[in-house]
Amino acid sequence: MLDVLHSIVPTALFFSAPLIFTALGGVFSERSGVVNIGLEGLMVMGAFVGIVFNLTFADVFGGWTPWISILVAMVISALFSIIHAVASVSLRADQVVSGVAINFLALGLGVFLTKEWYGKGQTDMVDVPFYTQNIPFLSDIPVVGPLLFKGIYLTSYLAIILAFVAWYVLYKTPFGLRLRAVGEHPMAADTNGINVYKMRYVAVIISGALGGLGGSVYALTIAMNFSHATIVGQGFMSLAAVIFGKWHPLGAMGAALFFGLAQSLSVVGSSVPVLSNVPQVFLLIAPYVLTILALAGFIGRAEAPKANGEPYIKGSR
Repeated sequence: MLDVLHSIVPTALFFSAPLIFTALGGVFSERSGVVNIGLEGLMVMGAFVGIVFNLTFADVFGGWTPWISILVAMVISALFSIIHAVASVSLRADQVVSGVAINFLALGLGVFLTKEWYGKGQTDMVDVPFYTQNIPFLSDIPVVGPLLFKGIYLTSYLAIILAFVAWYVLYKTPFGLRLRAVGEHPMAADTNGINVYKMRYVAVIISGALGGLGGSVYALTIAMNFSHATIVGQGFMSLAAVIFGKWHPLGAMGAALFFGLAQSLSVVGSSVPVLSNVPQVFLLIAPYVLTILALAGFIGRAEAPKANGEPYIKGSR
């Protein structure tokens, strides 16, 4: 039994990290009242920038390259998300359509530039990705150590820590209170002196940065290069985690861990006695089937922020 857990748990954490980062971005955006279907595109942009920067500057930064790559990916994706913010907040466009456009634009731009710069449909494989590590002292703890702290990616724990930071920011700070107020009742927030447009812009940009972080971490831990198929469905699973987690940072983290577990079973399922006879194709589609089932049957009456998806027009009721 322990051997099975040793193969499943680290892999589940490994697959969950990109989903957690991106889902947290979705929570910030939707808590402010802006639906962000463009999480997939933000992940694509993050993956593209992370890989290209890594390939370009690996000789310059050495072992620090992947960490600097994800920071650059965060900045570029945050800037890219301003397109969605302008369309949704300033121009009051349909937020779903704007998000879908972000998805297409990011993928088209990434694939086009890849072909221009590398002369083929995908980039080279990175030489300096993230590597698994043992956490000193903690990895020596009997049973728990090998399970949670041996051969893991630091990005997995960064994702979990960031979920608690996001919870604190949203629920324990004046900024979080203003952001949630804008998503629940923008007119009341405006009456109390809160700049609705500014808060929504900030939330969407945070969403962009976290989506880029998720995409770059996925690319530098799992994919190792960029192509049209690097990010396929991860952003939509993150969006599902936002809804399944009831628009709460810790709920989104729990949902992302659940989806990460489903993805890990598609990889290590053949080594699990109970799943060894299940055809591989069923294990591969399991994460997406579980996503649908989770949203359809198990979230109860999950209510989105009341003003979610509704453009705010100053002075209107």
